[in-house]
Amino acid sequence: MMSIGLLIIRLVVGVSFMAHGAQKLFGWFGGYGLKGTGGWMESLGMKPGVMMALMAGFAELMGGLLFTLGLLTPLAGIMIAATMVMAIVKVHASNGYWATQNGYEYNLTLIAVVIGIALSGPGKYALDAFLF
Repeated sequence: MMSIGLLIIRLVVGVSFMAHGAQKLFGWFGGYGLKGTGGWMESLGMKPGVMMALMAGFAELMGGLLFTLGLLTPLAGIMIAATMVMAIVKVHASNGYWATQNGYEYNLTLIAVVIGIALSGPGKYALDAFLF
């Protein structure tokens, strides 16, 4: 049963991050694409904005895909956690902890989930279990 629980977590979190990456990279799902996201990132002091949007979008899309598949799970956890750390530092930290105040509560929860699974393993329903 534990592996089914890990699979559910990996699917929900991984697919969500894939969608966020697609928003940044391609403008899908109501996103702004590279140019729009890059402009927003520049307004936060992250320059060059389009390159930062590309890096964040790639980390979310590929990190989410790897996490979903349970493939190279530690790398996937690092990719996702790194984007969330940057989100905390650049956007949410100044607002305090609570998500209701645009704080970092949700980002920190996601970091705990992906790092926890990266450290404990993705379960038997993962490509890591078949390949390594």
